[in-house]
Amino acid sequence: MSDKTRREKGLEKIRDVYAGDVEVPPEGYAFTDVMLEQLFAELWTRETLSMRDKRILLIGIIAEKGEPATFKIQLKASLKRGEMNAEEARELLLFIAQYAGYPRAASLLGPLEEAIAEAAKEA
Repeated sequence: MSDKTRREKGLEKIRDVYAGDVEVPPEGYAFTDVMLEQLFAELWTRETLSMRDKRILLIGIIAEKGEPATFKIQLKASLKRGEMNAEEARELLLFIAQYAGYPRAASLLGPLEEAIAEAAKEA
């Protein structure tokens, strides 16, 4: 597959993964080009794990790292794509708290509720 084809496949997949909420910089920015051609064109398109499985795994990793902005982006996309509902998202954070710790999970409560409200408003 040519780099151009991989980029186009990656662009299509990133728009799908983020429910159209993430703006991709124009071609020529090396970090984004590699991300599109590898992460999105190659990994996110694999079908062994479902999109929901990938998303839950990713949300857990992001939560453990304490990244509230990225957590919100991923959670909102998951809600908009119907991969989980608000009750499941809240339950996921409760589960994460047991392994990542309450202080870390507590810092994600605001972004979680914001994501739920924004996704509901956009539905």
